[in-house]
Amino acid sequence: MAWTLTGSLDEFEAAAGEHLRTDPVRQTVPLTLLATLRERGLAAFGDAPPVYGWHRSAGQADGAFLQTPPYPVLVASLPDESALSLISLLSEDGRDLSAVNLPGPAEPAFLGAWAAATGGSAATRQRSRLFRLGALAAPDPMPSGAARVAGSADRDVLISWHEAFSREVERGAHGPADRMVDDRLSYGGLMLWEADGRPAAMAGITRLVAGVARVAPVYTPPGNRRRGFGGAVTTAVSQAAIDAGAAEVVLYTDLANPTSNALYQRLGYRPVEERVLLDLLPASRDQANVTGTRRAPS
Repeated sequence: MAWTLTGSLDEFEAAAGEHLRTDPVRQTVPLTLLATLRERGLAAFGDAPPVYGWHRSAGQADGAFLQTPPYPVLVASLPDESALSLISLLSEDGRDLSAVNLPGPAEPAFLGAWAAATGGSAATRQRSRLFRLGALAAPDPMPSGAARVAGSADRDVLISWHEAFSREVERGAHGPADRMVDDRLSYGGLMLWEADGRPAAMAGITRLVAGVARVAPVYTPPGNRRRGFGGAVTTAVSQAAIDAGAAEVVLYTDLANPTSNALYQRLGYRPVEERVLLDLLPASRDQANVTGTRRAPS
């Protein structure tokens, strides 16, 4: 049982693609990242090249991770007793291990391995929850206005809103907004809610991969909030994904935002699992009194 590291997208997909596609709802993020890299090139998210890895047991892949800098390492799945070897592999290769994005159930094992490897601890940067759409329920009443697919004429406002969304929600490093917007515009993946002749909110949708589309991002400028525009545009983009053939429509919410969590459940989204984004603190920083720090188990 061992992890393998590669810089080859082709090699990673050949080794771990089937493993990821066996659960395309939970693996929506790595699958859509891979699809974007395939369509837009290896600089789709940043200038540094991505890195990928998989874990094999009994002749089959049973774990996977990838990193698309400037974003942290994204662990798609972490087999039992494999966290320490993953940390060792990444450290030996000189990879940035200042943060990691994990499935919630894998957090205790990873924290224990991090403590064993470094003597350090971790601080929770963000907890998120994956939701899957059941029966779509439109807001009642709907706000004034209507949805439309965004086009190239909307590019400037979309870039501005993506940058604002990143500042509010993503908490840390994020990729160039213009690259994300251009990618989404290339396949009609951004929708606007217009009211009084002006854009009032936006919602994005990922490429359809293995039957799953993910709603992201959803953003309403501060001056337009509490008027129902976010729920309306989310409903519209969710319905568009269904109409395009999505077998499953999913989204993530920040658990620190009770408003969005309640809204999406009213629209028909149901919880699946949680993920956690951890800032990893080595032993040299462990003595500092860091607010919100969670000690790794010894």
